[in-house]
Order: sequence, then structure tokens, then C-alpha cells
Amino acid sequence: MHGRKLIAINVRRIRVALGVSQERLAFDAGVDRSYLGGMERGEANPTVDVLDKIASTLGVPLAELFAEMEDGAQPPQGLPRGRKPA
Repeated sequence: MHGRKLIAINVRRIRVALGVSQERLAFDAGVDRSYLGGMERGEANPTVDVLDKIASTLGVPLAELFAEMEDGAQPPQGLPRGRKPA
């Protein structure tokens, strides 16, 4: 699997499992939300420094962003759209 796509799948998988929005992760990690979106689509080519910030913010080791998917595993779905009820 291509490295960018692998990172894209893992960032999204971990973020969704934690129930964190792209906007919240981007803000907490100090990266632009549109850049994070590009990463999750496999379009952006992040530096090690950016990956380190994201992994740290998600509370996972950097290596977790490079974990291979199991055979037959489906890419993660996103969080429900819209704002959370107050």
C-alpha cells in the first residue's frame, strides 16, 4: 500500500475511534484543517514533524500511523456530519 494512503487510513481510523472531529484534531495539533483533510484523503504529503504532532495529539505512538491494515479490513467511515446537540 502507498505510504500516504496508509497514513490517511490510520489517521482517520484513530481519530474516528476516539470520536474527534477533523477540526478539533487540527486545532489541537496546530495544523490547518484543510491540510489534515488532504492528509486523510491521501493527497497531502506530511512531514515527520507534522505526523509527530498528530500522533502525540491522538495519544498514539508515531508507528501506529504506519500500521498495515488486516486483509479484508474496510477503510474507516467518518463521524456523523453536523454539530453535536447542545
